[in-house]
Amino acid sequence: MTETSTFTWANPLPYDMLAPKPAMTDGNAFHDMESATRLPPHIRGEIAGRPLRIAIVASSYNFISDGVALTLNRLVDHLEKQGVDVRVFTPVSSTTVFPAPGTIVPVPSIPLPGRSEYRLAFALPHAEIKTFSPDLIHIALAPDPLGFTTLRIARKLGVPLVASYHTRYETYLKHYWYVAAFENVLKRYLSSYYANCREVYVPSQSMIDILQADGQKGKLVLWQRGVDPDQFNPGHRSMQWRANHGIDPEETVVLLVARLVREKQLGIFSATLHQLSSDGVPCRAVVVGDGPERAMLERALPQAIFTGFLRGQELSVAYASSDIFVFPSETETFGNVTLEAMASGLVCICADASGSRSLVLDGLTGFLARPGDVAEFAARVEQLIRNPALRTEMAATARARALMFSWDQTMSNLLDHYKALVRDSV
Repeated sequence: MTETSTFTWANPLPYDMLAPKPAMTDGNAFHDMESATRLPPHIRGEIAGRPLRIAIVASSYNFISDGVALTLNRLVDHLEKQGVDVRVFTPVSSTTVFPAPGTIVPVPSIPLPGRSEYRLAFALPHAEIKTFSPDLIHIALAPDPLGFTTLRIARKLGVPLVASYHTRYETYLKHYWYVAAFENVLKRYLSSYYANCREVYVPSQSMIDILQADGQKGKLVLWQRGVDPDQFNPGHRSMQWRANHGIDPEETVVLLVARLVREKQLGIFSATLHQLSSDGVPCRAVVVGDGPERAMLERALPQAIFTGFLRGQELSVAYASSDIFVFPSETETFGNVTLEAMASGLVCICADASGSRSLVLDGLTGFLARPGDVAEFAARVEQLIRNPALRTEMAATARARALMFSWDQTMSNLLDHYKALVRDSV
């Protein structure tokens, strides 16, 4: 029987209907606030008189800016602040997109054919991980040789192996004809791998539901993402930013924040904007992000504003200075950008699919549209443009819901899981 576990915490806001819904379990839910008191003192900060040692194994960490890398960076930073000894086993590149915390141990890799911004990772260096002697190995699994060797080494060392589910790789393949035939093979491989892990950390309840329906075995644990409520805040709205980009004060900005790749359903976004233009609905598109499909999208939306990748204050201002967030991707396991948009005070219109379904409450904090349905996406955008009062009300409710997702809480919960697994393995 597939087991699930969930993290729960006191709801700080009077919006019970906004709170993340708990996962259904077999009666043994993992309650975070109680778990700390159940853990014996000898594992709260140290294991066997020394700091806890955690090996993070990932196919990307600091050479590409995506949700996986940013989440893992936050995790490593949190662990080190709690006194945990961390090693990150990952491919490295000649270029990095941001300074990353932690001690990085390079893994042999080559640029991925056809998608050179990613790297194909090979064997986990056995000597280095044996010398480190981790108490637990956490892999952000990708379908590459790195995953296979990590499983083998974890067994050889006799340490718990856990995995975090970040990407619906099998759904990506349909967007690339030359590998589409391998969708079922890849799905079976990933399912088998996760079944060999002590715990699998899944970012949304909607994704857990899909995995369970597919017959995924193993212990699925809800490990949600968080948001920085100060960085992503309506207070960063800037009329000067809008003016600098030629946006009129009364103009409605429709925002997309994403890696510009096929699987993000960029064609649905551009078709939605064209539909709005054909219907005489005035708005301005802003696209934040970059990737191999940028040139295609620029041709499709010549009047749109393309900022490229933004970070820090620039990203905060771009979110808050927009008005409506549209995200047509149906491959998300969570949707960090959607949560950031909600925290920034934007109403989100997303595909009714995994990830988004656990964030956007349809008709309350935003709208969920049928995946690929351009007419419905356009109708929802038009509804919000024509009704500013509704947009204002929903934006405030979206912000309130976003504040319920805490990075500190979710990272602390995960560390408690690590400690419990190590305790049980001693």
